[in-house]
This record gives sequence, C-alpha cells and structure tokens, in this order.
Amino acid sequence: MVRKLFSFIIVIAALLGGSQFLDLKELGLEFLDLEKYNITSIGDDIRKVDIDKFKPAKTVSQPVGIEIPNHPGFPTIAGDFEIVEHTHYTLSYNEKYEQPNWVMYSLTKDMLKPSKFKRRDDFRADPTVDSGSATKKDYIRSGYDRGHLVPAADMKFTKEALSETFYMSNMSPQSPGFNRGIWKELEAQVREWARNDDDLYVIVGPVFDDEMKQLGKNEVAIPNMYYKIIVDLEEPNQKAIAFLMKNEKLDGGLFDYNVSIDSIEIITGIDFFPELPDDFENWLESTVDEQSWAKK
Repeated sequence: MVRKLFSFIIVIAALLGGSQFLDLKELGLEFLDLEKYNITSIGDDIRKVDIDKFKPAKTVSQPVGIEIPNHPGFPTIAGDFEIVEHTHYTLSYNEKYEQPNWVMYSLTKDMLKPSKFKRRDDFRADPTVDSGSATKKDYIRSGYDRGHLVPAADMKFTKEALSETFYMSNMSPQSPGFNRGIWKELEAQVREWARNDDDLYVIVGPVFDDEMKQLGKNEVAIPNMYYKIIVDLEEPNQKAIAFLMKNEKLDGGLFDYNVSIDSIEIITGIDFFPELPDDFENWLESTVDEQSWAKK
C-alpha cells in the first residue's frame, strides 16, 4: 500500500507540474500518455489511458512467511456506492453510470461441472438495487450487447445462480465485436484456469472516463475499456493476472492485453485487495507473470 500510494503521488505531481512524460515501469504504465488526463477532475477521474502503451511491471520477489486470508476482501473505491450481494457474486453499483464499478466472485472447478441448466436470456432489472438499475429496454437498437460481467457460463451449476447473471446490474454496454470476440475468449480461458487451479477469485468491471457516450432512457454509460483480474491464493503457487482491453473488436492474443493490477488501480481509483497484507499485496499487484498462467 505504501509503494502504491507513493506511485500515485508521483503521478499527481507530474500532472500538476505539466509533465508530458513519466516512466512508470513499476506500475506497468511505461510511456503513459499524460495528455489524456483531465487535471481539473484528477481526484475523481484518472482513467483515460492508451492501452497500447501499457507495459509489464518488473518482477519482484514474493514475500514469504506471511499468513494470507482465505478471502482477499472486497474492493474499495472512494464515493457512496451501493454494495449489492447476490447469491454467488457481489458488486458495487454506480448509479450515475447505471452499471457496476466492479463485480467480484469466486470460481471453482466444481461450479463448472456439466450442467442440465440452459441459459434463458431472462434479462431484467435488478430489484435489489435501491436506486434502480438499468433496464433491458435501455439497450434496444443501441448497437451494443448487454455484456455480462459475471459470465452466464460461469454460473450454470444451479438454476438460481444462472438466472442471477441476467440482472441488468451485471450488464455493461459492449461492442458486439468485443463481447463475442476476445472478451468471450478471455471468459473461456478463465474457466480453464479454474478447472486446473480449482479456486480462483475474479474481479471484473468497466473503466469510466468523462468522454463516454450514453444509451437508453436511463443514460447508461458506454465504457471505452474493461478490466478483468484473476487471483489464485492457493498455496504453493499463489499468483494473479490482469487484463485491460478496449471496448472494440481486438486482434492479437490474450496476453497482448496483460497488465499489472497496480496499473488498473491507477486508472480506476479502486483498491482491489485491501484485506491482504501490504507486502503480499504489493508483490501480487505489481507483478506480471504470464508464465504461471500459460494457456492450458
């Protein structure tokens, strides 16, 4: 946490000082285009980054002899956002943008066993969101998919779990080429990792900025980027991996979009794992380790 706070202060100082270049290798943000930031809203909206300029962070040694909790804790973000708990996933709902800041769930190989339950596409407003969620009608003729954040295919182990993924609080406007392309490929890859590593935590969400378009009566924001973070806290091979992708049809492989968790924290303002010990958290969030997550 100390290292991340120091890095964040460096970014702020550079921006306020008018710097146009800052080496942020340790954050996975080498050659960051600082001109994209809106300095007048720096406290709320440090979010606009050219994904093509993200670079992997340096690898540091994993701390040893630290007791790690079974659950890494739920993400935190400044502001008054409603926490919505469903049976198998939890989210932070952003009423202004009518979608989550983040969604978090655990994924195990038992959850992915062959299932008799089929998706019914029962998209509907989420009655548990106090302020009211987006609706199915918001997306009609918009040209955007109702993009699942928690994939339906991850929750086919019970009828209730599958149905809850169709709440509109779990949706975000995604380009069809993105949602049905590389994002779908990433979702399938995460399931393969869960089948091999058994017990994973997944956090997924949009990246908000002040240049987003809107759709529907409820003015649902259309994010320009999405992130997905996967964490394996099972010993002896504890590891994490993160992806940041533009909301458009993308070429290349999944690992072309692999970044550090630290870099996603910088552009979203979210502290993803506040309950982890600081030394372990700093290692986990700063390291980009593709080898441990080789495709299987």
